[in-house]
Amino acid sequence: MEENPGSGQDSEWNSWGTSLKLLPLRARLQETLNQLSPQELRDFRTILKNVDVKPRVKELRLELEGSNAWGMAQLLAKYYDSQAAGRVMVQVLQQLPRADLLPRWQSAPPAVPEARQVIPRKMAKRSCDCVEDELERYDLSGKRKAFLMCVLKNRPGAQHDVQMMKKWLDYCRFEFESCIDPNKKEFLEKMRSFRDELNKIKDGIGCCLVTLMSHGEEGFIKMNNGENVSLEDIFEMFNNKNCPALQEKPKIFIIQACRGEKRDFGVETDDEPMDSDDGSEKRRLPTFSDYFIIYPTQAAHVALRHPDTGSVMITAMYDVFQEYGNKWHIADFFTKVNNRVVHREFNLRKEPVKVTLVMESTLTKFVYF
Repeated sequence: MEENPGSGQDSEWNSWGTSLKLLPLRARLQETLNQLSPQELRDFRTILKNVDVKPRVKELRLELEGSNAWGMAQLLAKYYDSQAAGRVMVQVLQQLPRADLLPRWQSAPPAVPEARQVIPRKMAKRSCDCVEDELERYDLSGKRKAFLMCVLKNRPGAQHDVQMMKKWLDYCRFEFESCIDPNKKEFLEKMRSFRDELNKIKDGIGCCLVTLMSHGEEGFIKMNNGENVSLEDIFEMFNNKNCPALQEKPKIFIIQACRGEKRDFGVETDDEPMDSDDGSEKRRLPTFSDYFIIYPTQAAHVALRHPDTGSVMITAMYDVFQEYGNKWHIADFFTKVNNRVVHREFNLRKEPVKVTLVMESTLTKFVYF
């Protein structure tokens, strides 16, 4: 069972992505880039490295952020104003060659005032400058599918979690289906149906994200009538054997549920700094790979949910995303979320209580939404 601890921006941003519009330049860039095939987009990235327009886009940022049309449009709009972007597009499209796309860039468009950016795009050093070159990022140009399950019954504040998660998924361009207050049979049927649909569109899938929010205990999540469902059984549905559509693609699980009854009341501080190779020619994968699982608390411990504002972890996700947008690698994003959670003060029945998030990962590349 979760515990209830006691203890903001522009109107555009308060809708958290649903009404947020691309700036005019970004919209024009993406409109053009959407016309390119995957191979042409790769060639575009290669040509861009040698384009004679300053400032030059760093090669590492091109690799990390320019793997799809949306990311490339964001990157170019960040580096160039409208005139410079026009010169870049003309040079690249001429070499590509895509003469059919040149007219829209050869004549400068009327000046459009740049709207004030409502999502700060602060770049984590790990995201750009300090990433190991050999570690690639996942290609998320395919469909992003998500499943959102939440038990509202006897969980005051859970409705806020649903609203925040839906806005986050929408902004990160996930197609998602919701499953609210299911019993065990309903949940498992919908979960298997979701998995089976992924397998039907195998080549078109970029990644999968499953969010489960309810009461729970170690290794289990509870349905609306108190029935337990094994988390291991859920994870197994999406492994490389049972869900081939997700082989070598990221499988993200966000679990908002207790993992036991223990409570961490914290400690006072003095504030001082303190594969084996069998020779087989056929390539193989481990049964479980490319997973990223986030828990709201340590094993055997309670999770925290405020009846007025929602779960501590989901609220911290909302706050961090408001401040930094979606430019963090997912592990760095949740590290920042954890920093917020760890350093916040909570009280449970007039006693201080602390929580820390737990991440489990078998990812083999970086994940940027």
